[in-house]
Amino acid sequence: MTVQQWVDAYAQAWRDRDADAAANLFTDDCLYRDHPLQEAHHGSAGVRAYWANVTSTQDRVDVRMGRPVESPDGRRAAVEFWVRMLNGGAEVTLVGILFLEFAEDGRCKELRETWFFETGDHAPHEGWGA
Repeated sequence: MTVQQWVDAYAQAWRDRDADAAANLFTDDCLYRDHPLQEAHHGSAGVRAYWANVTSTQDRVDVRMGRPVESPDGRRAAVEFWVRMLNGGAEVTLVGILFLEFAEDGRCKELRETWFFETGDHAPHEGWGA
């Protein structure tokens, strides 16, 4: 799996709010840090539990991913995301970056996420994600 294929699959799992599809993108011993000041979720089971919980209040999820920036060996990447959705019935926009490290088989072994959460529906600015 290429980095771009992984990013596309991650975005689709989020659109579908599919915790199993998300968990399948990660190694069994991965670390998933959705917030820099909180404990990581461990393993694909931890990813599955986190995703099932966090996406349960989301609806009309519009996920846009930027173009990944990759290390020469394709083992590390960073990619922007811009998500507009209803969360608990309220319009919100979530903008952030995923920092990724991949295993030999193309699954992610470490994800670090940083993001901004804003109320309201904010479209990406011109040139975003290029």
